[in-house]
Amino acid sequence: MKLAQADANIINLNPPPGFNTLTGLTLGGVISFLVAAVLILAGVIFFFMLVIGGIQWIMSGGDKAKTEEARNRITAALIGLIIVFAAWAIIILVENIFGVSLLNFTIPNIL
Repeated sequence: MKLAQADANIINLNPPPGFNTLTGLTLGGVISFLVAAVLILAGVIFFFMLVIGGIQWIMSGGDKAKTEEARNRITAALIGLIIVFAAWAIIILVENIFGVSLLNFTIPNIL
C-alpha cells in the first residue's frame, strides 16, 4: 500500500499535439497578426463607444449639452472605425494594383 508517494511523471511539460510553437515565426506573420488584432480591437472599441454613447443619449434627459456630448461620442466612434477600415482597404487596394504583398513578406537569408 502506497501512501503519499510522489509520482514524478504526473506533470507533462511538453506542448500538446497541434500546438504551434514560435519556431515558424516570421516578420510577415507577426505583421499580419497585428493588423488582424488591430481590426478586431477597433471593432470592439467601436461597439463599446457606441453603447456608451447610446446610454449617455438615453440618460441625457433632454439636456442639450449631454445630448451633444453623446452625439459627439457616437460620431467619433464611427469616424474612428471608418479610418481603421479605410486604411485596411487602402492596403488591400495597393496590394492588388501593384501585385505586391505588404502584409506577408519575407526577408531573404544572407548566408
